[in-house]
Amino acid sequence: MILDGLGQLLSDPNLLALFAAGVLGGCLFGAIPGVNMLTLGAVLLPFTAQMVPSHAIMLYGVIYCSGVFGGAITAILFNIPGAPENAPTAIDGYKLTLKGEASRAVGAAVLYSALGGIVSCILMIAATPLVAGFAIRAFGPPEVFALILFGLAISMTVGAASPLKGALSVGAGLLIATIGSDPADGVGRYDFGSYYLLAGIHFIPVLLGLFAVSEVLAQLIGGAALRPGTARVGLGLPRLRELWAMRATATRSAGIGLLAGVVPGIGAVLAAFLSYSAAARLDGGRIGEGDIRGVVASETANNAATGSAMIPLLALGLPGGALTAMMLSVFQIHGIVPGPLVFATSTDLVGLLFAGMLLANVAIFGLGWLQTKTVVHILRIPFHLLAPAILVTALVGAYALRNLVLDVWVMAAAGVVGLLIRRTGYSIPGLVLGLVLGGIGESSFSKAMQMLDYQPLRLLERPLTAAFLALAAISFLGWTVDAIRSQRAAATLSRAS
Repeated sequence: MILDGLGQLLSDPNLLALFAAGVLGGCLFGAIPGVNMLTLGAVLLPFTAQMVPSHAIMLYGVIYCSGVFGGAITAILFNIPGAPENAPTAIDGYKLTLKGEASRAVGAAVLYSALGGIVSCILMIAATPLVAGFAIRAFGPPEVFALILFGLAISMTVGAASPLKGALSVGAGLLIATIGSDPADGVGRYDFGSYYLLAGIHFIPVLLGLFAVSEVLAQLIGGAALRPGTARVGLGLPRLRELWAMRATATRSAGIGLLAGVVPGIGAVLAAFLSYSAAARLDGGRIGEGDIRGVVASETANNAATGSAMIPLLALGLPGGALTAMMLSVFQIHGIVPGPLVFATSTDLVGLLFAGMLLANVAIFGLGWLQTKTVVHILRIPFHLLAPAILVTALVGAYALRNLVLDVWVMAAAGVVGLLIRRTGYSIPGLVLGLVLGGIGESSFSKAMQMLDYQPLRLLERPLTAAFLALAAISFLGWTVDAIRSQRAAATLSRAS
């Protein structure tokens, strides 16, 4: 099936051109803040009615792979995540750029994005029916809630000067996530009488403010750290010794990404954040301060989620995220019902999809080199000239999301908050993680309580839920011990001085 798909793709010039357009389009839209691969998918959806079904499905699979990778380069070089799944990449990637190690960060992002995507495609090809069946049976809202709680517990010390400040940062993100409508009954909360706030605070303007705007403010106030002529950026792929040293981080991140892709509702965004939090907690080192393992964890996980997200779609007809939901619409437009029978009745479609996604992940190597060579010249522009362009790009990105001036104000406020966070030792990653996971976690908890007749103790009757809750408790206990030690050390130092 795979060989037939590869043969069909490589022998048809029109199909190969469509593949190339999907790869470049996904990469481009993934790199532009405020728009993403979903924007491109929505624009193309009406045109798929005139396309061959297998070609349309392949196009969306290719856009998914390249779109997830697209924002990594701008996140590393300019601290502007092109898409939410690249936000953790910016935390360590941009600090590496400021240290003069941009080539190393870019090389790691390109290599591990491709490897994560290829591993994911291999799993998709080999185990679609088996893995999808297990995931759908074993994972429901209780398991998703427990997994998110575990992710929050291990993220409380990421990028903060102390465990307490990290926990407060996560808590602030969770509070922001409550603005809008209650997921259970739709009642408005903290909307201050504004109709627009009923939809909640979208995390993309917050990301643009915390990362891009706060960086511009910090450099304009404190002096630009990146001077013209100092940028020497290429594609510095990791050496064998570095690959071996990062094997645990990459393997664990790939596993998190594969699991997140298979479970409906998790997706590449949460895969990146969960993997980054796990690396910060388990790998030690200086993750959050310019550690290459932060880039490896984020980019491996978000790309590993792409192939596994196709597993529930193809095997059971259940989309795992927004783009796979669009793919389900393409199936419906052409009168095809995804599920076990699709492997028998539409082998050409499945083979072409598998071949296209596999080649798209291989093409990331070339895309990474091309994109780096294209955007690196911008680093030679003096920062006082580059800053207005960054601000205008962020402003357009925030407004283009929902065409709301409110999002522009949210971005501006987040920029000021981000500047204060940088100067006071609180955690930008913690705040972002609380915001992103808060809404999904609350929705999952609400559904779980409805399933369990509003009896919280029944969560412990589900083995996976109980396991994730136990891990969250252990992580929280470790955080508490770290906080007590930190306070004692500070008190000892104060007495000594």
